[in-house]
Amino acid sequence: MRISDIQRCEVRPGRLVEWTFSPATVAAATALPTDSRPPAYIQEGHIRTARSVREDGLFVPTWLGAAFDLPGRVGLDELEEALRGWTLRHETLRSGFRWAGDEMHRFTLDGDDVSLRREVIGDFADEGALVRHLQDRFDVAADALGWPNLIYTAVVRDDSTSVYMAFDHTNVDAYSLQRIPDEIHELYTAQFTGRAVTQAPVSSYVDFCEQERANADGIDDTHAIVARWREFIGRCDGKLPDFPVDLGLRPGDALPAQKLISEPLVDADAAAAFEAYCRPYGGSLVGVLAATSLIVHEIGGLPVYRTVVPFHTRMKSAWADSVGWYVGAAPIEVPAARDFDAALAAVRAQLQANRSMARVPLARVLRLLGADFRPTSPDLYSIVSYVDARVVPGSARWAERKAYAVVRVSYGDQVCAWVNRLHEGLWFACRYPDTDVAYKNMRRYVEGLRDLVVSVAARDCVRATEPTFS
Repeated sequence: MRISDIQRCEVRPGRLVEWTFSPATVAAATALPTDSRPPAYIQEGHIRTARSVREDGLFVPTWLGAAFDLPGRVGLDELEEALRGWTLRHETLRSGFRWAGDEMHRFTLDGDDVSLRREVIGDFADEGALVRHLQDRFDVAADALGWPNLIYTAVVRDDSTSVYMAFDHTNVDAYSLQRIPDEIHELYTAQFTGRAVTQAPVSSYVDFCEQERANADGIDDTHAIVARWREFIGRCDGKLPDFPVDLGLRPGDALPAQKLISEPLVDADAAAAFEAYCRPYGGSLVGVLAATSLIVHEIGGLPVYRTVVPFHTRMKSAWADSVGWYVGAAPIEVPAARDFDAALAAVRAQLQANRSMARVPLARVLRLLGADFRPTSPDLYSIVSYVDARVVPGSARWAERKAYAVVRVSYGDQVCAWVNRLHEGLWFACRYPDTDVAYKNMRRYVEGLRDLVVSVAARDCVRATEPTFS
């Protein structure tokens, strides 16, 4: 899906309706015993970071969401049943955490205890007022330090209904968000037409958390992956890497507000040609990282591009359709290359050597390193992510359904960039610190990335039309 903030995802006036867990469901959760399945390290790290930043006096919303349209004026009863059915399908949505001293303990509701409360908020004639209301409401209802930490809303009109759903990050990753429009559309249509839905059961992210944590707890500080992270962090001056361009920040400054860039990068033909050129080296992920290494060297001048690359951890087919936060991280180091082909080869070698490091949660590694990584920012490091989303069910209709993955842009001193391959081409989105210097350099990065993708795509077209001789 296109990644955007709530301000840019085609919000239109209408009657706002919201669904949250009912008081009976919240009361049932309060009385639950502890679930022995622990949080994933990535969940615990996220919540501890939110708590640390909050203790420093700053409220930093970090929710993620999905936005999409359903045709016509929906039946609210049918939509409610679809939302409840989807919630029951994914166990993590009815699971949360409590503190006991400095330890986090999970609790998980049975499906029979989950019900939704529907409330008609009112009619909004002004788009800006509706956007402000949604953002403020989501900040409270999908707070990392609260529970419940999700909310569903619909803006109802005669010709269409827009659904907006927000979640704390502990519940969802990008792939989870991308699957939502098609799943909810299918469930709603079935409810509205009286047709039975035969969706195969999905595995639980809560079970995955237990398995992943047990595996991670089985390693110690002598493990080879821990040693490699130790060496990498040492070469980053004892911390995880920033985006290597000047962002106009000074040590000791308060955590800055952020801005968002969200725009198409290149069209479908250029995206396909870029992919074809990069395929011998591993594809567009390698290409985007290689291009980034060249561009940030030109802007920032550092001799080596060091970054942390996110990878999904859905290694088994059982997790393919499951909602959860299935993300690991691996470091790469790319020396300044003489040209794009050399950069491609360097990135490919780094990914081949290091991708397996993403199997061990980074939060576990940092704990074993014993370093003081007390977070002062919601982002521990900067990322450049690439995802080919065309394989997601329903992706061909995302533009028609006005489907977006929604990010909350609030505060942070890092750069988080996402390049998504859509049927329409490549889409670029990026959170970055709101300074004049950062804006200038991030615009240089985006335009440099666009120019390089276009030039490589043109090179592939020339190569494809060159005559061959035998």
